Amino acid sequence: MKSKGSLFNYLMYAGILICTACNQNSKSSEKRSPENVARDSTLTEIKKTISGNFSPQTELSFDSTYLHQFFQEYPAFHPYEANLKRFYRTRNFAYAWFDKRGLIEQAGNVANKVINIEQEGIRQELPYRQEFDSLLAEAQGEAYVKPDPRTELMLTAGYFAFARTAWEGLNDSISQAMQWFVPRKKVSYSEFLDSLLIQPRERVKEPVYRQYELLRTFLQRYQELNKKEVWSPIPSKKNGYQQGDKSAEILQIKHRLQKYGDFTGDTSTNLFDVALVAAVKQFQQRHGLLSDGILGGSTLTELNVPLKTRIQQIIVNMERSRWLPIHAESDYLVVNIPDYTLRVFKNDSVTWKCRVVVGKAVHKTVIFSGDIKYVVFSPYWYVPASIVRKEIVPGMRRDPNYLNRHNMQVIGQRNGLPIVRQKPGPRNSLGQVKFLFPNSYSIYLHDTPSKSLFQENSRAFSHGCIRVSEPARLAAYLLRDYPQWTPQKIKAAMEAGKEQTITLEKVLPVYIVYFTAFIDAQGNINFRKDIYDRDERLAEMLLPNVTI
Repeated sequence: MKSKGSLFNYLMYAGILICTACNQNSKSSEKRSPENVARDSTLTEIKKTISGNFSPQTELSFDSTYLHQFFQEYPAFHPYEANLKRFYRTRNFAYAWFDKRGLIEQAGNVANKVINIEQEGIRQELPYRQEFDSLLAEAQGEAYVKPDPRTELMLTAGYFAFARTAWEGLNDSISQAMQWFVPRKKVSYSEFLDSLLIQPRERVKEPVYRQYELLRTFLQRYQELNKKEVWSPIPSKKNGYQQGDKSAEILQIKHRLQKYGDFTGDTSTNLFDVALVAAVKQFQQRHGLLSDGILGGSTLTELNVPLKTRIQQIIVNMERSRWLPIHAESDYLVVNIPDYTLRVFKNDSVTWKCRVVVGKAVHKTVIFSGDIKYVVFSPYWYVPASIVRKEIVPGMRRDPNYLNRHNMQVIGQRNGLPIVRQKPGPRNSLGQVKFLFPNSYSIYLHDTPSKSLFQENSRAFSHGCIRVSEPARLAAYLLRDYPQWTPQKIKAAMEAGKEQTITLEKVLPVYIVYFTAFIDAQGNINFRKDIYDRDERLAEMLLPNVTI
């Protein structure tokens, strides 16, 4: 029998075909797009080849009644019973992982995932791990081992357990409790299992938002660092550390930034040199700080964060990545609240980005998604009832001229409160354009007259809506398929002082998300402050009683 170590090495190659159908249901009466036709054709071809995806043999099969016995023996697999039954009915109960010579080599694609689930940032073993190892080791023995239905079903059930845990994450009730209202993705894991061996290994990907795989890479790096390094706190200095300084602490700073991958210069000298300035700037950029190359208090605080804390932060954000839909080639917007940034995506790549202002901790911006349908130039601002109650009514009592001074008017009454709106103009709280995606949270993107706030590093100042630093550019992007909407016409509409609404023929998805760790376009890991105090609670759910 092979040793456990050699078995693990033998199984160290894996991959899963990326989902081609991501929760896109359409009515049969609707006109089918070329993309949908192509997708359905691909899935048809996949289904045609199911019998040959795994072991090509069809002669070796097991009695269908054994499925009932298997789930009695291993009740923790009951949640995946329907998936297994569907899978094996399609194969007429032919073995998928065995042929006439024993267990096939490709079983490693599933076994590797089950055995190494910790690499997914998951600190719990899948069901029946010891039985899984024992059965697999026996099947990989030197002598021929005839097909065994228990080992066969253990591999397949292990796949479904892995897929549910690693690719979907905690159940919907948890994400709802975390106030994450972006619809959770739906994936047919049976089709993934069917398709496991169709694509060449270098082309297969997992059915998870692309940040997941990138974060997983850095999770492994930080875990290795944590095994080797002791992160002793670097002492603070009154005026910080800056170019030209010399001290033992600067040598310590160089070594730490080198471990993080920011510094590639000379670590034999304790001089704060030009190379260290560049490294500090990169570190500051990665942490959302003012990039001035001076290692002051806030930068030093981030530099002294324990590796275990960063590992926990990565694991928490890997879980959030599991919740997001998988994007195919499409256009969409993403607002990452802790990063205070709006990114415009085309074919899953960032085409441009700009700064935003989000809600204060007491007026949190909601995490959800929608479709931008309207561009409104020179908008009215209909003041929310909460603001009318807390700010407008007290202001009117103190100052009879309050409404005129703020360019506001009362247009009615509701529930004992005046209905107040602010007229279009340069002082309007929404600025000169707003972007609506109908939702029940009264959240939208808009311009603002308070431009100076975009220069702040921490930009949580609003009542919940999202202020955009480049509203004219966003308007031009949304209206890019309308030749009549030139930059000049957009500028004129923004300054017209008369509300004008444009209904988009093609809506644009927008995702408002919350990631405190993510990988940027340059491949660098970024960390942001947990401005709404959400990370710790999620970590407690993911890592109960676990020491990292």
